[in-house]
Amino acid sequence: MPKPFQYRAGSVIYFQGDAADKIFIVQSGKVNLTYQDTETGEDQHDLVQPGEFFGVKSALGRYPREENAIAIQDAAIMAFTVPEFEALAQANTRIIMKMLKVFSNQLRRIHHQLSNLLEKTEETPPEMGLFNVGEYYLKNKRYAQAKYVFSRYLTYFPSGRNAAQAAKNLELSESQATGMPQSVSKGAAPVTPSSIPSADAFSNKGPSEQLGDTAKAYYDAVSMITQEKYQQAYLSFKKIVDANEDPEYTAKSSYELGRCLFLLNKYDECIKYFTTMITKYPRHPDLGNALYYMGQSYEKLGKKDQAATFYKKILTMTTDEDDAISIKAKRALKALMGA
Repeated sequence: MPKPFQYRAGSVIYFQGDAADKIFIVQSGKVNLTYQDTETGEDQHDLVQPGEFFGVKSALGRYPREENAIAIQDAAIMAFTVPEFEALAQANTRIIMKMLKVFSNQLRRIHHQLSNLLEKTEETPPEMGLFNVGEYYLKNKRYAQAKYVFSRYLTYFPSGRNAAQAAKNLELSESQATGMPQSVSKGAAPVTPSSIPSADAFSNKGPSEQLGDTAKAYYDAVSMITQEKYQQAYLSFKKIVDANEDPEYTAKSSYELGRCLFLLNKYDECIKYFTTMITKYPRHPDLGNALYYMGQSYEKLGKKDQAATFYKKILTMTTDEDDAISIKAKRALKALMGA
């Protein structure tokens, strides 16, 4: 159950850098959030008033607090665990819309600051803006935040112009954040679905203008994968494919169905499924990834020769050695040969 807390004026609720495991809603009084402007280095202040919440982004993203939170009046505050807040948000769509607005405003502010830092005369497009946010965090050694942003970039823009570099940066961020080398087969760190800002957050359009029902269903299913709810994700992607209402998301969901089979440890089914998918979509944008999962499935089944064949096939498909899937295939092949 959420817990009530009372803070006297001047009391510190949390410091920048503290572990983030709670989300707060102000019932009465006021709270001041102070943080450093990424452009000027000067302290900035956000006022949180009754009915508003704070501490959401860092708690959902599972990285340390980015600001100091101080009560500037005697304040009554409710503290929620992440599951408690998610349950509240699911039951109250106004909270979800407010979260999207907060995330959107924060990202636009960072995008604007980064544009000024790079001496650009106009706002960057959503893809580049998100990538630049990750670059900023990485350069400033804020690895947990960088890991989160680059994992989102690869979710929303898997074939983006900076996908290969984002994959490298994600691996670097993960290794720096954990202090250990990243495993070849390990993907991005799990993130709760509420920690993923909607694609609307990277646009000036509202939710109803930016994403159709099929797209929303697709990203909801992607969120289920990050929660390790693979069976639910599989059923959601299958529903999109069966409906076949949007060619783009039908194709995307077709790939995700095979990925879910792999994550469910159904390796024989994964191989059969991707074989059929590749016949139907011989130029699918995720063809390389499909071949990679087929190779991984053969490897899990102890069929190393067949696995190596698929990894080698990936390497013949592109001359770009920095391509993200080529890097994964090279590492998998090297590990296989050294085994």
